[in-house]
This record gives sequence, structure tokens and C-alpha cells, in this order.
Amino acid sequence: MNCPKMNTMKKLIILSFILLVPFLLQAQDFDKNLAAAKSAYSSGNLTDARFSMEQMLRDLDAAIGKQILTMLPSTLGSLTANTKDDNVTGAGASGLYVNRSYGTSPNQTTLNIINNSPIITSVNAFLSMPFIANSGDGRQKVVKVQGYKSLLNKNENSDTGKTGYELQIPMNNTLLTLRSEDVSESDILAWANAIPLAKIAQFAQ
Repeated sequence: MNCPKMNTMKKLIILSFILLVPFLLQAQDFDKNLAAAKSAYSSGNLTDARFSMEQMLRDLDAAIGKQILTMLPSTLGSLTANTKDDNVTGAGASGLYVNRSYGTSPNQTTLNIINNSPIITSVNAFLSMPFIANSGDGRQKVVKVQGYKSLLNKNENSDTGKTGYELQIPMNNTLLTLRSEDVSESDILAWANAIPLAKIAQFAQ
């Protein structure tokens, strides 16, 4: 005799196992690379030990990136996230790369999160000199988003007549960039304020 409560419990157990499989596989890969690194180091093969450790860092970055994706909003204004196109890359010592797009072309908006971004130093340099970062004509200026000093660039497309913005938000050693080819300044700032920046910065560092 089937019990409704038992059937529900079985379904929950099966669902939990399905959801845990990717994390278990990642943990297995991590443990495998850790064992390989220890073995190579013990035998004096430092090249292989370093390679295995780099693989471990990539696995960790990829896992962190996937966790960050769960924090991102499913919509920005009226634009829906294209979750099937989500992209996460672990780059080992270089950090991680997370990408999500919203809406469809030609009005698509992209959100990138890059740890140890090569351009974050330049952005911070601009932000430290407001008299340079603020162009005076509205094309480039310093804004604050959730307490983070950020650089907002305005782009006008002479072919389409549309105005877009690129917002760069440095968070410690992580750079979040929000870019749209057809958006108002107030909208892109509102979208940025809907993103849990502090939580993302904590995970990405």
C-alpha cells in the first residue's frame, strides 16, 4: 500500500540527490587533484604538484562562479536572464569569470564579474581622480552604487541613435561590469542596485 507521505519523502530524497550530484562531482575532482598534488610534491615532482594545485584552484573558482550565478537577479527591469547562456570559467591563480546576459539582441544587456581583472587598476585610478573621471559633458562620471564608487560611461550610437551605458563597479579585487546598448542612466543604476554586490564581493575575493 502506497503512503502519500512516503511517496513525497522519496521524491524529496531523489530531488536532493539530483541537486547534489554536480557538487559531489566537483568535490571528487577537488579531492583527486589534491591527492595528485600531495603525491607529486612528496616525490619531488614540483611541476606536476603545481599543475594539480592549479587545477584545484580552477575547480574552486568554477564552484564559486556557479554559486554567484544563483545570487544574480532573474530579471533586470523587463529583461529576462538568458540562464541557458550563463558562462563560468575558473582560471586558477588568475581568478574567475562569470557572465550572464539579459534580454535579446539588439537590446541585450550583459553582466560580467571578473576576479583579478587586468583593468581594475585603471578603473580605480580614474576613480581616485574625480576631476579626470568626471568628463563634465555626462559621457563619463563617478557614481556610487550600494556604497561602491563606480565609473559610468555613456555611449551614443550614431547609426541607431540609441544611447547605452557601461557601469564598472570595482569591489576589492573583483570588477563587475554592467553594459547595455539601449538604456537610460536611471535604469542601469536601478538594475545595479538590484544586484547583491556585497555578497558577490565576499564570495569572489
